[in-house]
Amino acid sequence: MGASASATSQAAPFAPTHQADHQGNGMAEHRRSLQSVNIRNSKAKSIITNKVAPVVITNNCREEFQIHDKIQSANYSMGRISDLLPEHYLVLGEFFMVQDVYSRADVLNTTKSHGSPNFRKVKGNYPLFGMGQPSLSGFKQVLQRLQIDGCEVVIFIYLREEPVVFFRSDGDFIPYTPRGRANLHENVHDLDRELSAEQIELSIRKELCDFAKLSENMFYVYNDIEHFKDEPQQVQILSEEDIHVTEEVYKRPLFSQPLHRYYRLPLPMEGAPLEETIDAFVNILRETPNLSLMRDSSRPLPALLFSCQVGVGRTNLGLILGALVFHHLQGVSKSPRQEIQKSEHKLDFQVIQLLISRLSKGQQVLDEVDDAVAMCSEMHNIKNAVYENKLKLKGIGEDYQIQGSSTKGYFLQRTLQSLERYVYLLVFNAYLHDQYPQAFPQSFSQWLCMNAWIYRLLASMDSSELSAPTSLITDGIRVMVSSEFLATDLLSTAKEMKVANFRRVSKMALYGMAQPNSEALAVVMSYLTDQRRGHSTILWLNLQEELVLEANGQMFTPREPGCLEQPIPVCVQHPQQLQLALKQDVLRCEKWLEVITEQDKQMRMFKTCHTIEELFVHQKSIHPGLSYERIPLSDCCAPKEEVFDHLLEAMKSSLAEDSNCAFIFNCHNGKDRTTAAMVIATLTLWHINGFPECEEDEIVSVPDAKYTKGEFEVVMQVVRVLPDGHRVKREVDVALDVVSETMTPMHYHLREIIISTYRQVKCDTLYFNLLKYVLRYWCNSFRSQIYIMSYIYSYYYVTVVTEAHKSGETHFLYDTQRCNSSSYLRWSIMFEFALVDQCLCLNSFAPNFGF
Repeated sequence: MGASASATSQAAPFAPTHQADHQGNGMAEHRRSLQSVNIRNSKAKSIITNKVAPVVITNNCREEFQIHDKIQSANYSMGRISDLLPEHYLVLGEFFMVQDVYSRADVLNTTKSHGSPNFRKVKGNYPLFGMGQPSLSGFKQVLQRLQIDGCEVVIFIYLREEPVVFFRSDGDFIPYTPRGRANLHENVHDLDRELSAEQIELSIRKELCDFAKLSENMFYVYNDIEHFKDEPQQVQILSEEDIHVTEEVYKRPLFSQPLHRYYRLPLPMEGAPLEETIDAFVNILRETPNLSLMRDSSRPLPALLFSCQVGVGRTNLGLILGALVFHHLQGVSKSPRQEIQKSEHKLDFQVIQLLISRLSKGQQVLDEVDDAVAMCSEMHNIKNAVYENKLKLKGIGEDYQIQGSSTKGYFLQRTLQSLERYVYLLVFNAYLHDQYPQAFPQSFSQWLCMNAWIYRLLASMDSSELSAPTSLITDGIRVMVSSEFLATDLLSTAKEMKVANFRRVSKMALYGMAQPNSEALAVVMSYLTDQRRGHSTILWLNLQEELVLEANGQMFTPREPGCLEQPIPVCVQHPQQLQLALKQDVLRCEKWLEVITEQDKQMRMFKTCHTIEELFVHQKSIHPGLSYERIPLSDCCAPKEEVFDHLLEAMKSSLAEDSNCAFIFNCHNGKDRTTAAMVIATLTLWHINGFPECEEDEIVSVPDAKYTKGEFEVVMQVVRVLPDGHRVKREVDVALDVVSETMTPMHYHLREIIISTYRQVKCDTLYFNLLKYVLRYWCNSFRSQIYIMSYIYSYYYVTVVTEAHKSGETHFLYDTQRCNSSSYLRWSIMFEFALVDQCLCLNSFAPNFGF
C-alpha cells in the first residue's frame, strides 16, 4: 500500500467503456488523462476512478496506489541550453538547476577556514557577522566557529528571496538555484508573489522527485556555466531526503543548539527592502528579550548572522540594520564612531537634504547611518556605490548600449536603487529613534503611514535629483522646450489674450491659463484692471514645480531629450537661485543652444533672459495691487497637504485686504494643476460667500453611469466616513462642473478623465505604463486623489465654519492664529481616514479604485 506511480513503457488498461455512461464528464477527463500515464506494475488489471484521483489495484489485490495527479496533468517542459547538450526536464517549466556559488566569488577566501564564502565580522565590538551561501556542512562549521568565539545566542537571518535547494553530494548538501537560459548567471525573482520562497522550494523539490522517477532516478544539474566542461552533471534522486530545502538545512542544526534562531527575510537584489520585510525584522527584535532596552546587561549580546548568495550586497544591508539596532541598544556613549574611518564621499542629493531637514534629529540620524555604513564596509560600501554610479552616469554618452538599454538609463537605475537603499536606512534609523525606547508600539509600515510625507518624498526621488545642475542646458545634455510646444491652445485664446487656455470660472473672480510670457502677462493684467472688471487687488499663483525662463520673449523650460512631455521638478521651496543660475549660464555661454518649439527643433542664441520673478516685479511696478506667489503642485498628482494650507493662507491674506480680490492660476498648459487649484479656490470662496443651490442628481442613461458621476468605491468609502459626506460630494461635483464648464474643447473634466483613462487601460501596454505611472507617484489613483482631497478639503471648511459660527467668529478666515492652529495638514492627520491604506498604497490601488 502507498507505493508511487513510476515510468514504464506500458499503459494501464481502463475500466469497461459502458461505465463511462454513468460517471459523467469528470470521469471521462480522468480516463483521458490516464492514457498518457505509464504504470510501473505491468500486472495491474483494473483501475477504479473517482472524482478525487485514479487508484490502481494490482491483480493479486496486494498492492494499491494512487497515481500522482501532478505527473498526469503538469505537462512538464523539456529543454536544453545548447544543441550540443542533452535535453532534459526544466524546473518550473523553464529553468535549469545551476550550482549557486563559485569558488572565485569567495573574495575573502574563508570557505575552508570558516565554512562559508566571505565570512567576516564587522569593525568594532558589535557581534555582527556576515557571509555568503554555505553548504550544510559549512553552516555547521560556522555555528561551531561562533560557539568557540563565545557567542551563546546566534540569530541567523537568511536574506535571499530566490528559491534555493540542496543536492546530496559526498556526504554534504550543495546549494543550487533555478536559472533562466537567457542569463544563467542571474537569479530568478518574482516567480509567484502569492507563494513564499519556502513554498516554491517545496514545489521544486516535488518536481525534481517526479523528474527523477521519469528518468531512472537521475536529474541533470550544471556546475560550470562558463565553459560547460563535462556538463551537465547527473545527480541521483531516490527520495525527497536526497534534496533539502533551506529550512531543513538551517533549522535542523539548531535543535542541538536550542538558543539559536533562524529567520528568513527576503531582500531584493537592488533597491530598498519592502516594508513588510522591515516589519518582520522589527518582530525579531520584539521576540528577542536580549535585544530589548530592558535586557539583562550581565548577559552577552546575541550574535546577528546575515547571509545572502555571495555575502556582499544584501548581507551588507542586513549588517547595517543590525549595527543601527546595536547602536540604539548600547547607547551613544559606547558608539564606535571615533574608531572608524568614514567614507570621504558626501552624497549631495536633494532627497537626503529634504529628509534630514524634516526629521527631528536629522543630522544625528545621518551621522549614525554613516557610522554604521563605515563599520560594515569591508565587502561593500553603500555610499561609495551611490557616488560611483552617479559619476558614471554623469560621464556616459547616449549611444552606447548595455544589454539592450542605454548606458545612461542603466546607470540611472543603479544610482537610484543604491540611493533608495541608503535613504531607507536613514528612514529606518529615524524609526528606531522614535519607536525603540517604547518597545516598538508601531510597526515600521504603520509608522510610515503616520508620516506620509516620507512616501511622497521617496516617490519623487528619481525626479528630484534631476533638478541640478543648471549647466546641463549649456552642456547640451538637456534641451529648452517652449511653452507653445507644451501647451496646445485648445480654447483658442492665444490670439486675443496672448496666452493659451485662458478662462474664468462663471460669476467668480477666478481665472486660469497656461504659462504667460511678458507680453501675455501685460495683456492679462490690462484685461483684469480695465474699467469693466476693475480688479484693484490681484493674487497670481504659479503652480509649476519646474524651472521656467523667458528667453528672447519666449517661455522655455528644461526637459530631457527623450521625454519632452515629462516635467523636471525643482524640489526646493524657493528656486530663485536656480533660476538665476540658469539665466546666467544661458547668457554667459554665448553659443547656439538646441530648443524645441511648436514648429520644430531649432538652434538659437539667446540675447535676453528673464526669470518669472523678474517678469512679475516689472508688472508690479505698473499694477501695485498685484501679488505673486509660487505654490508648486506635482503634475498629474494629488496636491500635498501643505499645498492646501499654502493656498488657504494666500487667499486669506488677499481677502483680508480686498474682499473683491481676483485670483489667477497658471501651470505649463493651464489644464491639470490649474484645474485642481481652481476647484480648491472655488470651494474656498463658496464656504465664505455661500454655496449655490445644488440641483438634484439627474438620471444618466449611459454605460458606467455611476463612474461618470464619480461614484468610485474609494470615493464612496470616504463619503461614508465623512459627516454629511453625500452633501460634501455634491458640492465638490458642482465645483468640478463649474470650473470645467468652459473646458469642453480641452476634454479635461476630472471625473471624465478618470473613467476615460480606465477605459484606455484595457490595452495591456497602456496598463503597464499606467502602473509605472502610479508607482512613481504612489499617492495618485488615476488622479482621483485630487477628487478625494477636494472632498476632505470641503469638509475641513465645513468643520471650521461650524466651529466659527458657534463661537461667534464670523471672520474666522482672517484670524491667522486660529487658521494656523488647525491647518489642513494637522486636521487630516487628526482625522484617521486611512487614506494611505485606501488610496496611497499601491497594493490596495486596484481593488479599492472601484472598477
